[in-house]
Parts: sequence; C-alpha cells; structure tokens
Amino acid sequence: MKIRDIKELLNAEVLCCDEELEKEVNSACGSDMMSDVLAYVKDQAVLLTGLLNPQVIRTAEMMDMVCIVFVRSKKPTKEMVELAKQLDIVVLATNLRMYEACGRLYSKGLGTLKENGEA
Repeated sequence: MKIRDIKELLNAEVLCCDEELEKEVNSACGSDMMSDVLAYVKDQAVLLTGLLNPQVIRTAEMMDMVCIVFVRSKKPTKEMVELAKQLDIVVLATNLRMYEACGRLYSKGLGTLKENGEA
C-alpha cells in the first residue's frame, strides 16, 4: 500500500513530506506508548498515535518508520513537523480514533509483519 492510499483511507491531511506519498508500506502499528513501540515493534513502516511529543518523531526515526499518522484530530507542533521534514518522515493527521484508523488500514490489507517476515 502506498502512503497516498493511507491518506485517502483515513481522510488525512498531509502535514509534511507530501513528495514521499508514493512510498510503499507493508505494515503499521498503533500505540501511544513509545516504550512499547521500541520494545515490540519490528519492521513497521507506519506509526499511528495520539501522543503529541517530539519523542514520537525520534522513535519513528529509530525504528526506520516512513510515516506517522496522528489520530483524534491531534496536530503536532511546528517543531515536530520540522524535525519530521528533516528526517523525510511523512506526517499525516486524521480526525478518526485510533481503533477506526487501524481497522480501516487492516481491512485494506495493511497488517503487521511477523518476526519471520510474513504478513
């Protein structure tokens, strides 16, 4: 699935890096606990979160994620968007709740990668 597809499925606004919308992604995770993302997430390309903290951008960078979706009408600060832009991480914002956003993506084939690399 392309990031552009995620944007459309979630009726999301692009906050930065719209030139990267053609990137392909195969997996996602949803969490407001960055410690869980660091501990349990492997090979996830998209992070869905409602946490507004610069650590979200840093966590995505450390985990080689290419897209962050802020849910529940949350909007990151200008500084967070600027940091994401420097790191070429697409930032999207949607009015959907985490549960519905994850459900929509999962129902269209975006899943999680198992440790053996299978979807």
